[in-house]
Parts: sequence; structure tokens; C-alpha cells
Amino acid sequence: MKLVTSLTSPYGRKVRVVLAEKKIPFQLQIEDPWRPDSPVSDFNPLGKVPVLVLEDGESVFDSRVIVEYLDHISPVSHLIPGEPKSRMMVRGVEALADGVTDSAVAIFYEKKRPADKQSADWLTMQEKTLFRGLEALSEALGEKPWYLGNSMTLADVACGCTLGYLNLRFPEIDWRDAHPNLAKLFDKLMARASFKETVPVV
Repeated sequence: MKLVTSLTSPYGRKVRVVLAEKKIPFQLQIEDPWRPDSPVSDFNPLGKVPVLVLEDGESVFDSRVIVEYLDHISPVSHLIPGEPKSRMMVRGVEALADGVTDSAVAIFYEKKRPADKQSADWLTMQEKTLFRGLEALSEALGEKPWYLGNSMTLADVACGCTLGYLNLRFPEIDWRDAHPNLAKLFDKLMARASFKETVPVV
């Protein structure tokens, strides 16, 4: 199978971490979906990364759908629990982390526009969402070592990729001091090969 993504995509990183943790071999095709001549739309009609291209040529897109598929095809390191309530919690934290990432991405691209074209109201709304989301991620983790039980799940992976994206695009946001428990989780994740090998680069 082949993963089409960019090296800065936090959603693509989530998929790459899952692939590494589950020891699934794949080919990495690096693409910039923002380039006018980008081939990403050939794989995903929405023109977004990541896209997982299966052996038969079928495309799977949206990181949440991709990781669900990957967790089912390999018995190694299950990251999504089967028990309904635990599953809901893990997928809920993933959705929360992705929501924070959505706001961070929106802010990043809005600030790339000419200053006179930027919407202050839009930026304020996205910033409020981002910081509320971080608080919620911190509250959900509490003093636990992981979001669920005594081992890493997709909830931790998603949160770690969100925090990594903030480090990349918004180093001025001091989320570590504001949420020491998230910092502790992030440092623990960064000790894993799957996170070390997928640090986003520009």
C-alpha cells in the first residue's frame, strides 16, 4: 500500500505513527496538495492528504477512516478498543485533538494571507477554539499516564500529533507550561520510534 501525504500534515503524521506502531509496510509518496500541479486530487477528489492507496488501487481518505482501517487489518498493537464505551472515549479524544488541529491549520493559513485580507473575527474564533480544545485535552487526561488504561491508544497518538503541529507552526504558544500533563505525555510519546521518525519538517 502507499500513503500519499506531506511531511508537515499532522493528520498524515497520525497515520504514519499508526503504520509504524502496527508494523505495516508501506510506500511513502510525499506531495504538496497546495501546488497547482499536485496529483493529490487524482487519489482524493477532495484534494486533501493523507490518502492511503490500497494494493488494488482503491483510495482511502480522511485520517480517521484510514486509522480505523489500519487498526483492523493488523493484530499488532491495537490502538482502538473494541469495548463500546472505551472506543467512544478514544475516538472522542481523537476528534477533540483533530478539532484543535483544524483550528491551528485554519489560523496558520489565514495568517499567510495579506494582512489587509485577514479576518480578525475569524482568527479570534479559531484561537478560542484552539485554547478551549487544549484545556479539554488536558482535563480528559488528568493525572493518568495515558488517556485509557496503561498503554498507548489512538487518543494519545492524536493528541501527540496535535501538540507536534503546534510546536511546528506556533512555537510561541506555551502549551507546555499551561498543561504540564500534556507536556509529560508528549515527552513520553517522543521517546517512541514512531514519533521520533515522523517529526514534521518544513
